[in-house]
Amino acid sequence: MKQKDIALIIMVVFVSGIIAFVVSSMLFGASSDSQKAEVVQPISANFEKPDSTYFNSSSINPTKTITIGTNSNPTPF
Repeated sequence: MKQKDIALIIMVVFVSGIIAFVVSSMLFGASSDSQKAEVVQPISANFEKPDSTYFNSSSINPTKTITIGTNSNPTPF
């Protein structure tokens, strides 16, 4: 390469860098709009006692296994 070619390449890189910077600042420039975050309430460790109508010692336990009839097959499927 000759000296003229190297100087031309450096000039092209410099000019294209400036153009890319200007175009990107137009497209992705800082906007003057400020954004606001939603304010949430802090989580508390205190819970209210559940309603005694539904949660009491005589209520039905839904996690109890229910067996209907006898099953002679030891494998379920």
